[in-house]
Amino acid sequence: MAAAPCSATFALRDYDLAATLGCGQAFRWRPAGDAWVGVVCGRWVRLRADCTVLHAETGEPPADWTWLTDHLRLDEDLGAILASFPDDPPLRAAVQACRGLRLLRQEPWECLASFILSSTKQIVQIKECVRLLCARFGEPIPTGDGAAAFSFPPAERLAAASEAELRACKLGFRAKYLRGTAQRVVSGQLNLTHVTALPTAQAREALMECPGVGRKIADCALLFGWGRQDAFPVDVWVLRALRELYFPRRRPKPARLLRFTETYFGPNAGYAQQYLFHYMRTRKSP
Repeated sequence: MAAAPCSATFALRDYDLAATLGCGQAFRWRPAGDAWVGVVCGRWVRLRADCTVLHAETGEPPADWTWLTDHLRLDEDLGAILASFPDDPPLRAAVQACRGLRLLRQEPWECLASFILSSTKQIVQIKECVRLLCARFGEPIPTGDGAAAFSFPPAERLAAASEAELRACKLGFRAKYLRGTAQRVVSGQLNLTHVTALPTAQAREALMECPGVGRKIADCALLFGWGRQDAFPVDVWVLRALRELYFPRRRPKPARLLRFTETYFGPNAGYAQQYLFHYMRTRKSP
């Protein structure tokens, strides 16, 4: 579905678009030459950034651009966020290497569903699962380049699908979990709006009642979908960062590491987590 594109520009300050869109917090972005192409809130969008200006192009004229500026969190004061980090050598190194990395504000259902698919998969594999899921169960949307693009399927569509249909999207054992979670959303057992109003600990508990959702996936959804800055997802990369950078001569037990993440990193712990995550994935080996 090709349509006449609509474009706009936005002022940028201290914003690394490639790091933000390519750091593993979202799975619908892909590089396209000097730009990035993705789908946000059911809209195809192409982004290109220079040092001070973001150029955005959509497949059809939007009523306004708040859906994009909110998603990219363009108005945040990154300097203030980074200043809230503990002043320690690991985070100083991570900030120096990754400065300009931002957290996105994703749609909660899409974020939760996508991270259910992330279990034991690498980022490139998760992106493929999400792409196939959207192509099969999403709705076609207008684009600015003539290529096919699809919205993320709502919970109702996935709840009605069979497990075999979902497995055809390379979901494997995750198909059962995704379908079960979608059914909980449709039935009202998981009220996504209600989660928004809960304290983080209670919100985490509500998400962890879903099949296939453990603490890491729940914390990813809370941080990237609900904007809970106190959520601190711990995957293999973050676990490696904690052990190598903060406990290099000890082998702390999981409970000790959990207490550390909950008390050490401050009000923007989730931001610090993403800096450590991206730093560990991209740094050169000593």
